[in-house]
Amino acid sequence: MSNNVVIKVENISKQYQIGQIGTGMISHDIKRWWALMRGQEDPFLKVGTENDRTKKATSDYAWALRDVNFEVKQGEALGVIGKNGAGKSTLLKLMSRVTSPTTGQIKIKGRVASLLEVGTGFHPEMTGRENIYMNGTILGMTRKEINRKFDEIVDFSGVEMYIDTPVKRYSSGMYVRLAFGVAAHLEPEILIVDEVLAVGDAEFQKKCIGKMSDVASHGRTIIFVSHNLLAVQSLCKSAIYMKSGTVADYGPTEKVINNYLSREIQNCVERKWTEDEAFGNDKITMLSARIISDKNEDGAEVIDVHTSFDVAFEFINHVDDQAINLSLVLYTTSGVCVFNVSTDSLKLSTGRHRSILRVPGKLLNDDIYTITLHFIKDTSVMILSLEDLLTFEVLDVKRGDVGWFGKWIGAVRPSLDFSLDRI
Repeated sequence: MSNNVVIKVENISKQYQIGQIGTGMISHDIKRWWALMRGQEDPFLKVGTENDRTKKATSDYAWALRDVNFEVKQGEALGVIGKNGAGKSTLLKLMSRVTSPTTGQIKIKGRVASLLEVGTGFHPEMTGRENIYMNGTILGMTRKEINRKFDEIVDFSGVEMYIDTPVKRYSSGMYVRLAFGVAAHLEPEILIVDEVLAVGDAEFQKKCIGKMSDVASHGRTIIFVSHNLLAVQSLCKSAIYMKSGTVADYGPTEKVINNYLSREIQNCVERKWTEDEAFGNDKITMLSARIISDKNEDGAEVIDVHTSFDVAFEFINHVDDQAINLSLVLYTTSGVCVFNVSTDSLKLSTGRHRSILRVPGKLLNDDIYTITLHFIKDTSVMILSLEDLLTFEVLDVKRGDVGWFGKWIGAVRPSLDFSLDRI
């Protein structure tokens, strides 16, 4: 490993048995033992289904990771992106020594601080103060070094009032605030951060990104897993795109993100369910959801930046006269919320209902968008949530209708009156 390389991942694979803990069968253990005695390869490393959750398993074993190779240099911020189940968290657990690889090896140079999930490394019965000192000691720091950073950690976390309270009484947001503060301020050479920042509010996420940028600028290394592509792009100069346990792309962040979007994001402008298979619960079940575009001049069903369209959905209400708010949230593929439109509280009778939201033309920019739909009772109780219900692309059909910079920036490009008067 060269002097400036601090992490080297060589042919890493991780295999799990589907549905059981351990091998689950003494016959498998005997076969493995017999192969080991004869100096042969584990026979179960030759089998195993690809880690694709959408397909039926063809083996008792699944590869969470398969033949992963990459290097990370000192001071580099590396983003890791991919769909749920792609192997991102498993990779980080291997790098953090939480679990060991089935095959391959990971070489790491320097102290590692990991923030893999809410509560990692914290003892619930200990206070926030005690957990700070315990984590610092685990990282190899002296009490004097921890004392020097203590006030900065507490101030960053914003939990001063509860610093002497057992962390089991913390909310998930307080937990992750303190955990990140500890991980980022106790000066590890390598900081590994999973998607846990999603627990925090927008202000705290912004603070975390700023702190990680500061950490990287001081020559320390960051591995950052997130579905927020804007955060990855702003922090990381290079990225890895994971797909079904393998590295699908590795290189400059912008190139990797564009590859990810083009391969993973597919239009889904209509979904239907029969009443027998309808998605939902004993209060609300969905029957259909659809994007209905106004036809453009050529008569084709295209959603253009100038074209209005409707979001229509049908559902069944099972509880008579329950007060429901419908909330439709529109996101860009980078994770930016464009708008959140909610109805007033509606008293619905039992039976089938249909709702339509009109989105005017000259509002959205050319991009790919996803729709999430929430059914909320009494403005506060979530009855049913449908994430990524629909996905659609808005095109700039006319081309050439762009700003001076070659492409309109931002999630929206509304047509607004821009007056100019001589004074």
